[in-house]
Amino acid sequence: MKRLVAILFVSVLALAGCEVADVQTIGADGKPLPRPYRIGAGSKSTIQFRMLDSVNELRAAAGAGPVQLDSKLNAAAATHSRDMSVQNRPWHFGSDGSSPLDRVARVGYTGIMLGENISETYETELQTLSAWMEQADTRDVILNPQAVNMGFAWYQESNGKIWWTLLMGSAPVGVDQPSS
Repeated sequence: MKRLVAILFVSVLALAGCEVADVQTIGADGKPLPRPYRIGAGSKSTIQFRMLDSVNELRAAAGAGPVQLDSKLNAAAATHSRDMSVQNRPWHFGSDGSSPLDRVARVGYTGIMLGENISETYETELQTLSAWMEQADTRDVILNPQAVNMGFAWYQESNGKIWWTLLMGSAPVGVDQPSS
């Protein structure tokens, strides 16, 4: 009996040392399904500045001047990201019928809103930026040479889905823009 217990004990130890293979769910296209990108509670400034740095690198490569984060545009972007989640659809109009121009005015932004990019995805901010750069209309928003301010925010649902919003704005009318 002692021998049987010893064999079982050694077998359990041997099995405990084995690694369980990481099982990935395969999509209809035969590729592994992406894993949701989880944003930690303290990641807000890191993500915003990583996006700002990346946008400014792309703008420099295209010959456009840098932009800076604007707290009012960030607030308008955050409001819209959460509202898109509530509506469960990525689109430029708020549940109250507001347009990007309306939302930017509500937060008191005195510059001119030049464009808004939105996305519904499970991808990182840099993957989302890459997707925006692949489309002419969203790329034009990012590279608009008149832009001096950027707002960027998101809302992440418990299932991992992220609603991204990026806003670009120019200097207020009558204020000279910095030369690039």
